[in-house]
Amino acid sequence: MTIEPTLGIAGLKGTLRYVRAYRDHVFVVKLGGDVLSDAHILDQVAGQLALLASLSIRIVVVHGGGTQASALSRKLGHEPTMIGGRRVTDADALEVVKMVYRGQLNTDLVAALGQHGVQAVGLSGVDGELITAHRRPPVRIVDDEGSERTVDFGHVGDIDTADPRLLQVLLDARFVPVVSSLAGDREGAVYNVNADTVAETLAASLKAQKLIFLTGAPGVLRDREDPSTLVTFADPDDLAELMQSGALVGGMKPKVEACIRAATGGVERTHIIDGRVPDALLLEVFTGAGCGTMIVGRKEKATYLGVDLAD
Repeated sequence: MTIEPTLGIAGLKGTLRYVRAYRDHVFVVKLGGDVLSDAHILDQVAGQLALLASLSIRIVVVHGGGTQASALSRKLGHEPTMIGGRRVTDADALEVVKMVYRGQLNTDLVAALGQHGVQAVGLSGVDGELITAHRRPPVRIVDDEGSERTVDFGHVGDIDTADPRLLQVLLDARFVPVVSSLAGDREGAVYNVNADTVAETLAASLKAQKLIFLTGAPGVLRDREDPSTLVTFADPDDLAELMQSGALVGGMKPKVEACIRAATGGVERTHIIDGRVPDALLLEVFTGAGCGTMIVGRKEKATYLGVDLAD
């Protein structure tokens, strides 16, 4: 009996060069609230992360949970306030994000990974002084309506330092750290820190090869109402026009800003993809076409496109 080659086998062979290139490198993968809110999607993502880990890719998972925090706040009679895609965190909101991020979601994510044979360890930025921060002072921002205003974000932290030694110990022992987006200071205060910023900071401190955002959107869109306007590949210069035009609003703006900082701060490649799509993470990592937006620095763009910067 003759066995014909299948597309599955051909596809597996095609991933070999990627597997060789990524072995023992660090990927920081940030999961958004849209990905965490559905048990089926979470299981799919956990399975993909398990596959990456089985190929000796060193995975660090970072998560927020704004959708779930907002839902619990409303149940407790406290309407959340979002400005420019960022949460205003008063004392009540801080208690909610501690319960949701470090408690419910972190535990659920560690358990989901465990179902797929991954030994994961739940952390926050407070553990081992992984992330230290200070309280953000009132700042002038331009909101989603284009108006400039001064905002006090409350118990929101701006990152001062990252100490990745604890992560390195866990990665060397083949554990997968799962980091929730809380940080502390040396006076014992706890702050809500934007999870995109936490992911970017950890990726830079670990010299990660990839920073990947799994979101509830297909990637960066030139027209946020039209998925066909997906930007598949960009560097910071390419994104400047979109930033200035106001096309990037809400939660997408801080993600793009985090990718730009990471791509210009030593992370080779950054990605924004729709984590709800089956196998989206694997498609982005193991195929040339990918399925979302890849953002790189100018030097990496030249390498990717085979361009001589001296030209």
